[in-house]
Amino acid sequence: MRIISNTKKVERNRKIGLYTSLGSLIILVVGLVMSFQPNMIAYAYGALLVGLICSQVGIYYGNRWGRSPRIDERLNQGLKGLDDRYTLYHYIAPVPHLLTGPSGIWVLVPQYQEGTIVYEDKRFKQRGVGIFKRFFAQEGLGRPEMEAQSHLQDLQKFLQKGLPEENQPPVQSLIVFINPKASVQVADSPTPAMHLEKLKEYMRRKLKSQAVPMNIIQKVEEILPQESI
Repeated sequence: MRIISNTKKVERNRKIGLYTSLGSLIILVVGLVMSFQPNMIAYAYGALLVGLICSQVGIYYGNRWGRSPRIDERLNQGLKGLDDRYTLYHYIAPVPHLLTGPSGIWVLVPQYQEGTIVYEDKRFKQRGVGIFKRFFAQEGLGRPEMEAQSHLQDLQKFLQKGLPEENQPPVQSLIVFINPKASVQVADSPTPAMHLEKLKEYMRRKLKSQAVPMNIIQKVEEILPQESI
């Protein structure tokens, strides 16, 4: 499997996450100190609010680009063993993570949350994680199915501009939970979702059931970057 990545973006965002996290700690400490002075309570609340917002930004960037193994590194490891007909793109294609190969063209939407992940009442939910960790130690689960749909539309628009109508390939999205402490129980999800450990085998099953001709895949790869930057 080939891996093509925007290493410059990874390094830039790693620094953003680091500096934002450090900045949030400083702001929170300043807000705490100001809270002991009655005439500065309003400023203290403002500082604490800004600090919390910055901490969430830092967590977002840190989870994706600051911690090793990063999301892209986990996906690389999870798909290791696929043959050289497959190409995995990180932060360099129209969507953050894209897999092309005889199993199809897949928009991968990684999620970092731990705990038990279920799909109920038409949305993903996270269980078995304390309130502090859920809101302050990791980013919220949000609506990954909507994120997957948005990325899918971005890719379809890109392909429509770059390829003639007769060469338009089918594209699919897949939500991947990469945290080793996650247990994924989402059989009813409208968007396929699974733990990273099952991703490679899933692609191999798709190869047997819906193999895509390589000439179609090659047309797509021709309009995508072919080298890491």
